[in-house]
Amino acid sequence: MLAKFAVKNFRGFTDRIELDLTRHSNYSFNAFAIKDGIIKNGIIYGPNGSGKTNFGLAIFDIVNHLSQKWKKQDYYVNFTFAGNQDLIVEFEYTFIFSGQTVEYAYGKDYMGILRHEQMSVDGKQVFRRAKGKLDIDATIFPMGDAIKRNLADNANNVSIINFLLTSYPLSEDNYLIQLNKFVNGMLWFRCLETREFIGLENTITLLDEFIINNGLVQDFKKFLEKISGQKFEFADPAKGDKSLFCIVDRKKIPFNLISSTGTHALELLYFWVKRMNDATFVFIDEFDAFYHFKLSFEVCKLLFGLDCQVFTSSHNTYLMTNDLLRPDCNFIVNENKIKALCDCTDKELRFGHNIEKLFRGNTFSV
Repeated sequence: MLAKFAVKNFRGFTDRIELDLTRHSNYSFNAFAIKDGIIKNGIIYGPNGSGKTNFGLAIFDIVNHLSQKWKKQDYYVNFTFAGNQDLIVEFEYTFIFSGQTVEYAYGKDYMGILRHEQMSVDGKQVFRRAKGKLDIDATIFPMGDAIKRNLADNANNVSIINFLLTSYPLSEDNYLIQLNKFVNGMLWFRCLETREFIGLENTITLLDEFIINNGLVQDFKKFLEKISGQKFEFADPAKGDKSLFCIVDRKKIPFNLISSTGTHALELLYFWVKRMNDATFVFIDEFDAFYHFKLSFEVCKLLFGLDCQVFTSSHNTYLMTNDLLRPDCNFIVNENKIKALCDCTDKELRFGHNIEKLFRGNTFSV
C-alpha cells in the first residue's frame, strides 16, 4: 500500500507538500477506512486553485516511468513550478509491502527526464544514482563496471528499477516485484469536459461496447437503479451492436441521447468499477462534478467498499460526515499544505459532531 507521498516544485507546489497515510487517529467508527495501519480511503477538499487535481496527478508520476500503462498525453506540459523552469521536480514515495518499508525518491526536469533516483528498503540503501554516479548494493545486484557506468550516465532515461526488474531473477515476494504490481495497478481518472485517465489500462475503451461485449447490459441496468434510482429498459443487443439502446414507448432510442451528463459519468464509473479488481490505488478527480449530492454519497459507499486504496477530490461538503468516513480520512489542501480535518483544529472531534457544519463555520485551518 502507499503509506506516504511528497512532492516539491511540481506545478503550483513550489514547497514540499506531504501526505502521510500512516498518520491516523484512534476513532472506533468506520474502521474499514484503515487497513494494516494505513489510511485506505479519503476525500480531498480545497478551494478552487488550491491544488487538488495537481496533487492527485503528482502521485501518479511514478506510473509514467515505471509502467507501460496508459498515460496522460499532456502530462509534462507545465510540469515544473512556473516561477522557475530550471527546478528539478522531486518525488518521494513510501510503500509498505508484506511488512517491508520501501522508499523510492527521484527527480525529473521540466521535460520529465529522470535526473536522479534512489531506493531503500527498511532503511537500508539499495541503490542511488545521481550526478553521473551509481551506488548499488552489490550483494543483491552484482554487475560489471561497464554496466554500472552506462546506468550511471543513463542517456536513454531508463529507471534503475526497470533495469533490475528485467535483468535479475526475482522471487514473487521481492519488493521490486511488489512495487511493479502496485504501480501497474494504479488508476487516476476524471470525467469533466473530457474524459482522461492514467494507468491500469493500455488502450482506450468504448464504454457501450465494453458493456455489450462482456454481457453486462442487465448488470449495468441494475447498477444504475441501485446507485441512482434511475430505471432504464435496455434493448437486447443485436449481433454487431456497439451502442446501447433503450426501449421508450416500444421504440429503440440510443442510450446516449436520453441519458444525462451525470448518467454518462455513472457509465464511466461503472466501467472502472468493473476493472478495479486489478487496481491497487485509485484517485478520482472531482468524481462527483455531475452528481446529485445524495448520489455522491452512494457512489462513495460503493468505492470505499472496494479492496484497493481509493481517494477522491470533491467540493461537495455533504460528504464531510462521520456517517461516511472519519475526520482523519477527510483532507484539506490549501496554501501548499495538506492536512486531515483532525489535524486542522484543537477541538476533539467525535462521531456525534457535524463536521460539515464545523467546516462551514471555519473551525478548520490548514
